[in-house]
Amino acid sequence: MRRVVITGTGSVSALGNSMDQLMISIENKICGTKKMQNWDKYKGLQSLVGAPADMPDVKTIPRKLRRSMGRMSLLSIFAVNEALESAGINKDSLKNRRYGCVAGSTMGSAEALNDTFETMLPDHDLTLLTSMGFFKSISHTVSMNIAQYLGIVGSVIATSAACASSLQAIGTGFDLIRHDTQDMVLCGGAEELHPTVTGSFDILFATSKNFNDVPLKTPRPFDKNRDGLVCGEGAGILVLEELEHAKNRGAKILAEIKGYNTCGSGNHVSQPDRLAMVQCMNLALSDAGVTPDDIDFVSAHATATIQGDLEEAAAIHEVFGSETPVNSLKGYLGHTLGASGAIELAVAIEMMNNNIIFPTLNLDNVDEGCKMINHVKNDKLKKNIDFILKNCFAFGGINASIICKKYEGT
Repeated sequence: MRRVVITGTGSVSALGNSMDQLMISIENKICGTKKMQNWDKYKGLQSLVGAPADMPDVKTIPRKLRRSMGRMSLLSIFAVNEALESAGINKDSLKNRRYGCVAGSTMGSAEALNDTFETMLPDHDLTLLTSMGFFKSISHTVSMNIAQYLGIVGSVIATSAACASSLQAIGTGFDLIRHDTQDMVLCGGAEELHPTVTGSFDILFATSKNFNDVPLKTPRPFDKNRDGLVCGEGAGILVLEELEHAKNRGAKILAEIKGYNTCGSGNHVSQPDRLAMVQCMNLALSDAGVTPDDIDFVSAHATATIQGDLEEAAAIHEVFGSETPVNSLKGYLGHTLGASGAIELAVAIEMMNNNIIFPTLNLDNVDEGCKMINHVKNDKLKKNIDFILKNCFAFGGINASIICKKYEGT
């Protein structure tokens, strides 16, 4: 099979509108969580914190294209622009049947859906609705709008698997290229912050609610005082290419994807499943042709839910033992849901190429049930990193793991 490399990355998040801003914020241990204004007006909403992004100037996107974009799609376009610039690709050169796009999100624009219902339901009147609300809220809105913006005529695919969406998008792009269907694929995901999204997790008892007045102290992955996730927003896009295609155009190669797996637990819609997590990581290792001892660092999913962190820690220990360093990025970014896999993989690649692992933020006292793994906490860890494994484990028992290797020119 053909080899697949990553040649560009782009991100928008609570920690800035570029990869440089994101990495500087993480290095300075900045938490993006804020107390959200006016959320206390929603009866029953217990989590009043979020990790919002600052939207760049949307007028840089042509109005004709912007009309069909909700907040998440707008965020994705700015991440796309950075990823293409990072890869040295002109956005007007992508109209090629061998160039595709795979992008995902948990759902369509929550804001657009909310606006639709608020307009229609009081008087059961559809006359004030616009067609653009539909295009903003459909489940494939991110991939559709990226493809329209760039004129992509190759494979255009949407993944919608909550927290695993963008890692599944990257894995799908990996498969498209290694199996010779595409030569280059833009992959990633986006999500927008909205009280209805946080409210949905609130109903599941999955959100942080004890730190509303001290938002910088949450989320707390693996910490004994963790009390749930913090919904964030943003977008992450990676440029994937076939190795020779990248080399022929003189691209700087950031990493090589070596293995990927996605599998289901088939067990419970909301309860995490350690055995399925173990299977997913082991199958990714098998796909990559490496052993657990080859992995130098695990970027955990670890959203700071009580049970999720316990199950993932146990699964990582079962596969990797107690020596392999582990961190989570949720303490910095919040949980960007459908964007999390792409943003966090981009950060993990930066860490790999700089031989640094940044600590899990807000991890002050490791939960007894999570102590069996080697947490990177308090200070960054300097070590040689050749292989990384990134996890995403979503509600519905949808699991994804991907393995990347530092590219050394061969």
